[in-house]
Formats: sequence, C-alpha cells, structure tokens
Amino acid sequence: MQLVSPHHRHQLEFGCMEDKIAQDNAVRFIEAFVEHIDLEKLGFQARATKQEGRPGFDAKLFLKIYFYGYLNGIRSSRRLAKECIRNIELQWLCVQLQPNYHSICDFRKDNAKALSNTFKLFVSFLKNEQLVSGETIAIDGTKVRAHNSKKQNYSAKKLERHIAYIEAKTNEYLTALAENDLQEDEVKVSDVAQKIERLKTNKIYYEHLQEKLAASGDTQISVTDADARALLVQGQVVEVAYNVQAAVDAKHNLVVATHTINKNDRKALSAIAKEAKANLAVETYTALADKGYHNGGQIQQCQDANITTIVAAPTLVNSNEYGTTAAYMVTQFRYNETADTYTCPQGETLTTTGSWHKKTRERDSYQFKKYRTPKCKE
Repeated sequence: MQLVSPHHRHQLEFGCMEDKIAQDNAVRFIEAFVEHIDLEKLGFQARATKQEGRPGFDAKLFLKIYFYGYLNGIRSSRRLAKECIRNIELQWLCVQLQPNYHSICDFRKDNAKALSNTFKLFVSFLKNEQLVSGETIAIDGTKVRAHNSKKQNYSAKKLERHIAYIEAKTNEYLTALAENDLQEDEVKVSDVAQKIERLKTNKIYYEHLQEKLAASGDTQISVTDADARALLVQGQVVEVAYNVQAAVDAKHNLVVATHTINKNDRKALSAIAKEAKANLAVETYTALADKGYHNGGQIQQCQDANITTIVAAPTLVNSNEYGTTAAYMVTQFRYNETADTYTCPQGETLTTTGSWHKKTRERDSYQFKKYRTPKCKE
C-alpha cells in the first residue's frame, strides 16, 4: 500500500515567516488595526525606558497578543505566553518576540480603562465599515462561576446564624467546663478550654466580616473573590458567580457592548443598553431581551435614554390559596387608563383609593395600587 511520504525534519529550507501566513489570515487584520491606532490617545500607559537592565516591550505587542487571545478564546496570560512560543500565527504577529506571562498580565491590569476604550473604537470601526447596523440589539447575560465557594460568601443573616451558633456552643462548653472542674478532670478541662478559645477566634472573625458588610452597604460579602456574589444560575441553583452582559447587533451578530456585573439580570438592562448606545453613537435603537430582564424601573430608564425595549413578560404565577380559575387571572382584567379602573371578566368595575403601597423583596422593590369591588363578595 502506498503512503504519503513525510517531509524530512533535517531538510534545509529557504524562506521566511511571511510565506507561512495566508493573505486572508485574521492576524493580518490585527496587525493593521493595532499599527494604525494611537495608544496614547486611548489611555495606554507608556512605561518609562531605563538606561540599565533589559529593554521593555512595545505596548502594541501586548495589544496584538490580547486581540489574538480574544479572537481564539484564550484568556489565560500563561497560555498566551506559551502560544507566543509554539504558535506560528503569534510568532508572525509578535515578530518572534516572547514576553512572559507576568508582563502580559500586568499589561491588562494596568490598562483596563484603555482596553475598554479600544473596544469602543473597534465598534466605531465596525459601524464605519457598515458591519453593524445599530438598529436592533439583542441583550443577554451568562453566569461565570467565581473561585469563591458558597461557604466563603456571607449575608447578614448567615453571619448572625454563625455568631448565634458560636455563642450557644460557648455556653455549652462553659457549662461542661464547670462540671469538669468539680470532677477535677484536667484532661477534659484542657480540651474544653481549647474549644472555647477556638470559638472566640471564629467569633472575632465573623464580627469583623459583619463590620465590613455594614460599612459596604451591600447585602453580601465574599472572602476569596471580593466582587463575586451569590446569584441564581438556573431554577433554584445558586452559585457565587459573576454575570457577564453582552449586547449583540442583529446584522452580523457582532458584539457591540459588554461588561461584567455581580447582580442578576433584573437590574442589568439599562446599563448594558446605554453602553451599547454610547458605543454605537446612535440616537435610538431597539433592544431585545428575555423575561429575566423584565423590570419596570430598568425599562423606564431605557425609555428615558430614547431606547425602545422589547422585553418578554414573565409568566404570571397564581398564588391564591383558594385556587383562582383561569377566567379570573390578571390577564383577563381590562384596564381603563382614563378612569384608572379595572373591569373584571363579569363586567364589574374595580376602583382604587389611589394610595401607593411598597413591596420590598430581597432582590428588588416595587410600588403598586389595590383595586377592589364589593361585588367580589357575591
């Protein structure tokens, strides 16, 4: 059977790296884009050159590496450093320079704002090239699990439970200590005393977290990832995570805005919608979102910013303990805006006193009015 002959590893070749990169390769676009932008205007920090020691790398080199990493789904600075050594595309893009992972990481850390400005500039470029329309934008988010475990995430109630448990156990050990003193059992006395000391240390730790939580004005505090929060991921599943928001243009499904938050989608619509509007530099557009974004306050903020929103309404859940039939669900009641009344399925009119009531929940709060009719008693 005939086989394809392999190329000899020790065969000498004459050529250059330029010949190994196709003309339509995306790295050529990265090269052209980065070389034609002014990094200083975007806010990138220029490191001062030193007379002694090894020379530094050009900031454009790191920006090319990051563009390549984003394009190919490589987020780790260590992995990017490895790719600079073994990846022929990055070798061409970096002209065979090989910065270490620490330098790559520092560049992103020191230029977070400038990288955001670069993204806005790129969106502007896409618009000028008519690759985005800026008319219809879809908004959604995804939860990214943090390194912080659920055990290391605390709310005010959770801290209170821990402190109450410690106080109860301390009292229990003090009682046991008194009993052991009477029996003159030195081994048990020493063991109980150590447990009490450990509980005191834990109590001081939780009280310190309580003070930090109160000072922050937040509802949660995370020990490992300070910015991470316990979020509802799916159904009743809660994870300590971040919420990555993205706005995507309808024309070619290109991302025009993105940021990371530590709260659920219900309070995220207006921020990402306004960011997309600013990046696109348009007067108005239509934003599409699923029912997770349905929040009256957020929709109102979008309308105030001249953004048309189409948000799916959440399914109404009937919580009446007597079991309301489908004919009497809220959707079956007709509202009269002029008279501020509702008409029930039986044709009776429900009126209101005009008083506003406030409902506060853990995730948000809202105001509502009550509508009644004495006919309900019949």
